[in-house]
Amino acid sequence: MIGIALGGVLTAALAQGSWQWFATYIGVTLLALVFCFYRLPAWNPGLGSAYLRNLAAYSLVVGLCVAITLAPALQRWAWLFPMPGTRAGCPELGRYEGIKAQAALSTLASREGVALAHAQEAQSHAAIADCLSATTTLWLPVYGVGAAVLMGLGAWFIDRARVRREAAAARRTPPPAG
Repeated sequence: MIGIALGGVLTAALAQGSWQWFATYIGVTLLALVFCFYRLPAWNPGLGSAYLRNLAAYSLVVGLCVAITLAPALQRWAWLFPMPGTRAGCPELGRYEGIKAQAALSTLASREGVALAHAQEAQSHAAIADCLSATTTLWLPVYGVGAAVLMGLGAWFIDRARVRREAAAARRTPPPAG
């Protein structure tokens, strides 16, 4: 579990620039490892129980993996990342960076207009991607915590139901004849 959390944290910490689709692959891989190799202990009531501590850690790691998995999609698709006002400034920043590239390469304007246009477009695209990446990274913890809460509640309800089902089955089964 600690290795998975460390892998997720390193992915987020070492991600520079735009979120790439490889982060989705890493997130899905980490989720597969969590779901295949980690089992919560038996459900016990009480706030100080080992079950709740394990559930909290499990849920937070799953939330981190989900956030890493969703990051490239959140960056690219406004419908998945509808935070008002967060994306609006990125195109303006792109236009500014394009103008800045034009000013920096003004000596090319007379000789090679196509090269200047490409440089402006590349600089604008990079600035927009970096802006969207920074905005996504800023809001990623919200999605991670949301996924962690949903995962924690889901696991808790499933475990409680399983314990109740097992207790009811044990009450129905007659003791062995002695």
